[in-house]
Amino acid sequence: MAQASPPPVDDLSYEQARDELVRVVTELEQGSVTLEQSLALWERGESLARRCEEWLIGARARLDAARGEAG
Repeated sequence: MAQASPPPVDDLSYEQARDELVRVVTELEQGSVTLEQSLALWERGESLARRCEEWLIGARARLDAARGEAG
């Protein structure tokens, strides 16, 4: 049975990206996948980490803006 493709990283919420990143890191740490699979997981993990960072930067900007409006 063919494995479904994961959703595009850009479509993930912060929580979804974070949870998938944890799964990717766990799988890589176990070392039970082939080199090719490890490379694919690493690349996905890098994309997920960037997505999480984008969400956090956006959240910080919103907080800063809210503080500016309140001050």
